[in-house]
Amino acid sequence: MKIYSAREIRDLDDATIRLEPVTSMALMERAANAAFLRIREKLQEGSSVAVFAGPGNNGGDGLVIARLLKNEGCQLRVFLVETGVRHSPEHEANLQRLQKSGIIPVTLTDQASFPVLSPNETVIDAIFGSGLTRAPSGLSADVIRLINASGAYIISIDLPSGLFCDDNSKADLSAAIRASLTLTFQFPKLSFMFSGTSAFVEKWEVLDIGLHTATISSMPAVYEFVEAKDVKPVLRKRKKFDHKGAFGHALLIAGSLGKAGAATLAAAAAMRTGAGLVTVHTPTSAVVPVQSALPEAMVSPDPGSEFITTIPDLARFNAIGVGPGLGTDPDTRKALFDLLKSWNKPLVVDADALNIMALEPEVLALLPPGSILTPHPGEFKRLAKTDKTDYQLLMVQREFAKKHNCIIVLKGSCTSVALPDGKVYFNSTGNPGMATGGTGDVLTGMITAMLAQEYTPEQAAVTAVYLHGASGDLALRIHSEESLIAGDIIMNIGRAFRETMFNNFNLYL
Repeated sequence: MKIYSAREIRDLDDATIRLEPVTSMALMERAANAAFLRIREKLQEGSSVAVFAGPGNNGGDGLVIARLLKNEGCQLRVFLVETGVRHSPEHEANLQRLQKSGIIPVTLTDQASFPVLSPNETVIDAIFGSGLTRAPSGLSADVIRLINASGAYIISIDLPSGLFCDDNSKADLSAAIRASLTLTFQFPKLSFMFSGTSAFVEKWEVLDIGLHTATISSMPAVYEFVEAKDVKPVLRKRKKFDHKGAFGHALLIAGSLGKAGAATLAAAAAMRTGAGLVTVHTPTSAVVPVQSALPEAMVSPDPGSEFITTIPDLARFNAIGVGPGLGTDPDTRKALFDLLKSWNKPLVVDADALNIMALEPEVLALLPPGSILTPHPGEFKRLAKTDKTDYQLLMVQREFAKKHNCIIVLKGSCTSVALPDGKVYFNSTGNPGMATGGTGDVLTGMITAMLAQEYTPEQAAVTAVYLHGASGDLALRIHSEESLIAGDIIMNIGRAFRETMFNNFNLYL
């Protein structure tokens, strides 16, 4: 699913009006009706509803919703938030239609005119939408704070008022709606993808409002939101006469004293993701733990007892993942240098291998083109020497991927995969239960396995990230967020494949 900027969304609206053709009023009616139908599902008979409408087209949407709600038997109040800005023509026309239906909105001009809101009320926020260009202030900011303080269930139309569509680094978040549910039109908004705005977009749903499909198809998007329908065509079916050699030999360089588990998790995930053969190069102290836990994998013992000090002969491997539980011992740093000098295919770099690169940035120049780096935000900030967050960190991520000709998988709630050409894929799967030790090691093994099976680096990164999150979501059907561990994700990788390809997880229940 594409993610467009506020400007691009306006262009799509204009194209729909011009090419469908449809009037702007009819398009507003269509969008508002889609929101109304979803709102109606949330309401109980006799519910109290307060609609707050701003002066622009987002306010016009709110006025249409109010008119449609009139016949639903709810206790309805409508408030116009006066900002000093001229009302849009569509807003004015729908205000007149609302008044003719018998509903006379209350215009809020000062705090003395503010209503008393109940926690049992449902508030429809249609004050500002994706066209917002400056932070709310004065009366509108006060109204937003009133709504937030009410304790009511808040449904925002298209975008919580006060949030910008893309970059919120200059937003006044004290004057932004904390929406319980955001009903956004046609596409998710980029601001939904960031942790810094998560308190304002608790849950969001995309409503199809029938924007011009040919224009959408022809208009490229820098950002996309990855769903099952995007991953399914990429996954390959095995042929009857395939054998283990057809699915590649993955090497994982991982583990150190006390961290054999990281190597084991990565290797188990690689095997569950379909690698034909998996070898773990690990210190001698980790050999027995790895082989005891995972007899299906092979082990290449490093001469070092506590840390990796060398690399094995690489000739027999199709893909390499390095970093889980590795440590940053000087001998390990040298081994990483040797690896990068000896391997010219894309490889997966995670955890302590990234920390070594942060300590010795010259290693970055040795990265094979198309390599996949999988940092969490802290690791990436150390690597990129930045303190940016959210949108600004995304810009750093895109620039880093371009500069070093690599793929950056920035792990988080909506893990983002940045490609060297500037394109970014945000992931739709995963849950807070995956915020536990070892889940990153699992992802490293999964991406490495897909590289070993000759998926392209882009396919391996995007697809493995999706399946990794889907495995966590499937595990959550059995466990709680508190109890979920990395091993649960591994045990559900096969189910994630099956559900993505065939949508029949129930066979396993």
